[in-house]
Amino acid sequence: MVDDLDGGSGKLELDLRRGVLVLAVLSQLRRAEYGYSLRQALAASGMPIEEGTLYPLLRRLESQGLLASEWRIEDGPPRRYYTLRPEGLSTLSTLTASWRALTGVVEQLLEDDQ
Repeated sequence: MVDDLDGGSGKLELDLRRGVLVLAVLSQLRRAEYGYSLRQALAASGMPIEEGTLYPLLRRLESQGLLASEWRIEDGPPRRYYTLRPEGLSTLSTLTASWRALTGVVEQLLEDDQ
C-alpha cells in the first residue's frame, strides 16, 4: 500500500476511474451506440476508455441482463449496437443516486480538510 502512496498516484487514479466506468457507460446507452461511437462519446466528454476495457465491460453488462445488443448494417460494415434494457435503466438510476450521494460526501470531506 505504501507503494501506491509513494509515486503510485497513476495507479490510484486508474483505480478511481475504474470505479465509475460502469456508470459512465450506462449513462451513454440510453440510446443505441456501437462500441466505437460509445468510445468517441465518452472520450469527447473527458472519459477516454481503451477498447480492451470497453468491450469486455459491454459483454459483462449484457450477460448481467443490463444491456441488449443487436447487429445492424447501416452505411458500412456490420456493427453491434448496445442499449439499456429496463434492468439497465433501473441500475443506472440506482447508481446515479449512489454516485451523487457519494460525491456529496467526498466534497464535504475535501472542504473540511482545507
